[in-house]
Amino acid sequence: MQRATAKLRALIRRGDFLELPSAYDPITARLAESLGFKTVYNGGFVTGGSSCISEPLLTMGEQLRVASDMANAISIPVVMDAGAGWGEPLHTMRTVRECIRAGIAGIHIEDQLYPKRAHYHTYVAHNIPLGEYRDKIRLACEQRDKSDRDFVIIARSDACRIQGLKEAIKRVNLAADQGADMGLIFPRNHEETIKTPKLARIPMIYVQSRGTRDARPLYGNRQLEDMGYAGCIDAILAIGVQCHFMRKALAEIRKTGDYTGMTNAEWVVVRKQVEDLIGLEDYYRIERETVEKFDGAKQRRNGKRSAAR
Repeated sequence: MQRATAKLRALIRRGDFLELPSAYDPITARLAESLGFKTVYNGGFVTGGSSCISEPLLTMGEQLRVASDMANAISIPVVMDAGAGWGEPLHTMRTVRECIRAGIAGIHIEDQLYPKRAHYHTYVAHNIPLGEYRDKIRLACEQRDKSDRDFVIIARSDACRIQGLKEAIKRVNLAADQGADMGLIFPRNHEETIKTPKLARIPMIYVQSRGTRDARPLYGNRQLEDMGYAGCIDAILAIGVQCHFMRKALAEIRKTGDYTGMTNAEWVVVRKQVEDLIGLEDYYRIERETVEKFDGAKQRRNGKRSAAR
């Protein structure tokens, strides 16, 4: 079986546009795979949000457990949000090792202060000095080369929001010099979005920031590909859609005592889709060939004895 890291590396080498829908559990990851996505993304926002503890409070173990569960449930590569690497360069090296051991195909590492603050969600970025970021990316790449050269390191900079595009590009290009495979920043407007892939020396990923209050522009994947981007992370799609429609369903039940959003015939289809994502048919087959087979034979023998009496 081909390693997840090798699969992701092959997609990048072919120049495939990386569509990275967010997921925070195995069934959402399997749903993405079943619809033909070649990669899936596990972000800090959705993992922290689904746990009701917020991304800045996540430990490496908490984030990695979710991403690893996803990776074990699907055959497509998982790209994980590694935040600020959970510490200094030494901690970031361990983060790379643990992610590779867990079957993660790639991570992005940012230049924010660690430990992160909840104010991160208000777009207040506390960036570490350029030299510290350089060392963090350099040593992360050294660890990658020791453990699995196909593991993908994405250098993320949040400097654009506070210090501007020039500083963010400077940081990403410095990360490229240290061996980073791809880059990720947060251009603030359409003009900066167009400039970013032209100024960067490594392939750039765009983050689709749906619902942000700083009015960052949204684009379709084809638009981004035409601009020169190598991929797009749809960061909160899964948790946003779930909360929106779950709220409507729960509100209807609370108000009326019933849910009428789907007919029973539609529920039959949906339930079968869920069971297929779980993989129940494979479990049934294994039991039919083993324990159910023997239990069935035993029941038939007992039935014959009863009939003979």
